[in-house]
Amino acid sequence: MSTTTSSPIIMISSIYKSLTKAEQKVADFVMADTKEAVYSSVTDLAEKAGVGETTVIRFCRKLGYHGYQEFKLAVAQNLVSPDEQVHGEIEESDDLEVVAKKITNQNTHALENTLNLLQSQGLEKAVNAIILAKRLYCFGIGSSGITALDAKYRFMRFGFTVEHSSDSHIMAMHGALVGERDVVIGISTSGSTKDVVDAIRIAKENKAYVICITNHAKSPITQYADVILLAASKETPLQGGAFSSKIAQLHLLDILTTVVALRLKENIFQSIEKTAKAVLDKMY
Repeated sequence: MSTTTSSPIIMISSIYKSLTKAEQKVADFVMADTKEAVYSSVTDLAEKAGVGETTVIRFCRKLGYHGYQEFKLAVAQNLVSPDEQVHGEIEESDDLEVVAKKITNQNTHALENTLNLLQSQGLEKAVNAIILAKRLYCFGIGSSGITALDAKYRFMRFGFTVEHSSDSHIMAMHGALVGERDVVIGISTSGSTKDVVDAIRIAKENKAYVICITNHAKSPITQYADVILLAASKETPLQGGAFSSKIAQLHLLDILTTVVALRLKENIFQSIEKTAKAVLDKMY
């Protein structure tokens, strides 16, 4: 981690005159709308400031941070109180019933907003690609890696040949071995997780069909996607792995896999029946 301890906004003011004109555009945007910057991917911020992504990275490094994510974390830490950083709008004084209602409302909004972002044309393309796929691969790191494992489990129950990986080396190797009839599903809330983006890039170079599930339409992972499925839940770097983000991801996967199941009704029913019987003796 960087040894920078001052407020990032104060630091920006102190070095502003030494920044290039392009870097000053980034500084201007961050100072004018700090909260929006915290929720933006590096691609989002670059576009909003009217500069390239490399300019954003240089700007962060001039402030003493190793990269954009470390800069965002520092901004988030200075933006609100510790409780709000972790729990959003939930207050320490809220009783249990209020906490439960607020969380339910947040998750409901995440689902509704995700549905509003869903484009039927993109969903149709993703479904068709999966139906015709020789093999499926599900990639993700951290919390998104667990979602990728859920995706593998669901598709395996349907009878698909499917692999899952949350290991950067294995993802890269899978990416190197895919072909034209393979479909890779990359899951990344930020869309900026380097290991996942790198694996997706390698897979795309080897002509795989790429479906990405992310919260950011304009993020590094989307550059390699044939289809983008957007989850609507937002989180700061301090809320990484938020359940609302996972619920939105799972909601998209539920829609995707259900439509696939409807299209392949008879074959999938047989696979579900076989897999269900296979684990019967594992239960009392």
